[in-house]
Amino acid sequence: MRSTLMIIIAMVLLPSVAMAEPSRIPAGRAAEVQRAVLSYVQQRTADIGCETRVKRLTISGNPSFPAGTLDYEVVAPQQWEGWGRAGISVIVRKGARVVGNLTVWVEVEALVDMVVTVRQINHGSVIAATDIALQKQDIAAVQGRYLARTEDVVGKKARVTLRPNAAIRIDQLEKVPLIRAGQLVTIIAENERMRITVTGKSKSAGAEGDTITVQNLGSLKELPARILDSNTVLIVF
Repeated sequence: MRSTLMIIIAMVLLPSVAMAEPSRIPAGRAAEVQRAVLSYVQQRTADIGCETRVKRLTISGNPSFPAGTLDYEVVAPQQWEGWGRAGISVIVRKGARVVGNLTVWVEVEALVDMVVTVRQINHGSVIAATDIALQKQDIAAVQGRYLARTEDVVGKKARVTLRPNAAIRIDQLEKVPLIRAGQLVTIIAENERMRITVTGKSKSAGAEGDTITVQNLGSLKELPARILDSNTVLIVF
C-alpha cells in the first residue's frame, strides 16, 4: 500500500521532472511517457517489497507525435533491477506502427528495511542485538547487497570493522566457531529406528550447523557430522 502511495506521489510531482529537450515534446505526451516509466518501475520492483521514488527522469529525443491514442513500451537493460540509475528506451506505437523511440534516463530510489549498525563494530567483535537496528535505506547505495533480518546478524562475528549507520552485508560476517579442531565431542548417530551415542574427536573447527569431520575414538573411523552445539555433533545414517 505504501509503495503504491509513493508512486502516486511521484506522479503528482511529475511537472518538476527534468527534460533534456522540452521545447518540442508536448506536455501531455511527456506525462504519458513518464507514467509508462513509473508503471514499469513499480512492476520491476514489486517483488522486493520496497518504496520507490523516481528522483530524476530525463527524456531525450523529439519525435513527432501523431494525434490519437499512443502505446508506450518500456525496454530496460536486462541487468537493471529497477532501482539506481539507468538509460532505458521507450518505444512509441500507434496501433501496430512504431512512431517514435525515446531514451529516458532515470534515477530510482528504492527504500527497504535493512540491518544497519548503530555504532562502530570492530573487526572480530561478536555482534549483539544492541549493535544493530532496522532502517530504511536505498538499495542502490549498497548495490543490492543487504540483510533484512536482525536474526541473520546477531551472534555473528564481524570480518571487518563496520562503520556506524552502515548497512551490513553477509560477506562482512562469519559464524562464531563452537567446536575447535582436536576437541573431544559427543557423537550422536541416529536413524529412524535407533540412536547411538559415542565419544569422538573433531578433526576441524566449525560453527553451529557446519559439517565437520569427526573421528570415532572407538573404531577410529572418520565421518562427516553436523555441529549441534559446543559439545555435540550429529551423524544421520
